[in-house]
Amino acid sequence: MIRIGILGNIGSGKSYIAKNFGFPVFNADLEVAKLYQKDKKIFKKLKSILPKIFKSFPIKKKKVLEAILADKNNLKKIIKIVHLEIKKKMKIFLNQNKNSQIVILDIPLLLENKINKKNDILIFVQANKKEILKRLKKRKNFDNKVFNKFKKIQFSSNYKKKKSHFVILNDFSDKTIKIKIRNIKNQII
Repeated sequence: MIRIGILGNIGSGKSYIAKNFGFPVFNADLEVAKLYQKDKKIFKKLKSILPKIFKSFPIKKKKVLEAILADKNNLKKIIKIVHLEIKKKMKIFLNQNKNSQIVILDIPLLLENKINKKNDILIFVQANKKEILKRLKKRKNFDNKVFNKFKKIQFSSNYKKKKSHFVILNDFSDKTIKIKIRNIKNQII
């Protein structure tokens, strides 16, 4: 099984690129959202470290953002709890898709949390900064302060690009993205 890790900045279109490969995708953001909605153990752990913020279940994204803005250390505390569970979910996903030729890992902090493996093929998704901001502002819960806090815990774009085997310049056009993905698949398979 070939593992492809998708890297890029927040809002660069990583999930869009991941979906267009046409192989099973592990989307960490979706898995985190499910944890907040359905996993009482996660809620209890978060409540034990931040009882003034996490008071009711299911966890609302607004409360997570509130926690991140309240104290710069809260983001790291939340990630520590949530990422353990995400790693378990990823293991299940990989087991379920062990016969797939390729799997796509759409995990925002893939390198930062050392989730990638040595033989993973890494693809960096690069997009125009103005386009990224325009797209982020359309998101329901977008908060510039939270965005900046996440940027601080991420490796730089240059570092991620250097670690990547391929770079996709995302112009958010279906036609050009499909061509770029086909070219990458032809080189990998």
